[in-house]
Amino acid sequence: MLRSILWATLVAGTLDILAAFAFAGAVAPVLRTVASGPLGDALADGPVGPFLGLLVHFSIMAAMVAAYFLAAAKLPLLGRMWLVTGLLYGVVLWIVMYWIVMPLRWEGYTTPHESVPIARQLFAHCVLVGLPIAWFARRHFGARAGLT
Repeated sequence: MLRSILWATLVAGTLDILAAFAFAGAVAPVLRTVASGPLGDALADGPVGPFLGLLVHFSIMAAMVAAYFLAAAKLPLLGRMWLVTGLLYGVVLWIVMYWIVMPLRWEGYTTPHESVPIARQLFAHCVLVGLPIAWFARRHFGARAGLT
């Protein structure tokens, strides 16, 4: 299972961070913001800030992937209906990140209410994160259950 989790983390994490770079039109500032979440501004603004941001990003993604895989191990429905559950998982991840984590971390943070930013965020979380995670879980657990 670890190998499948690592692959899902690599694929979903790469797609997600590339989308963030494209939507923001920048690389280093995005990575510094990610790093500042758990590590604070002092480390994030230093010379290793972008590297730390990438490390933090993939660590968070690994936790997201592991959570889905643990659930999929207990709930075969997540493997059978991977397309629907992957999209729904993306919505859950979006809600957690944009409505809970970010407002708690950054005082004064306002969750976007405009349609274009919300559409971008949902696209990234549902299509680029949720679906690949669910697909890798389906592949892993489906192979064991003869569903592939």
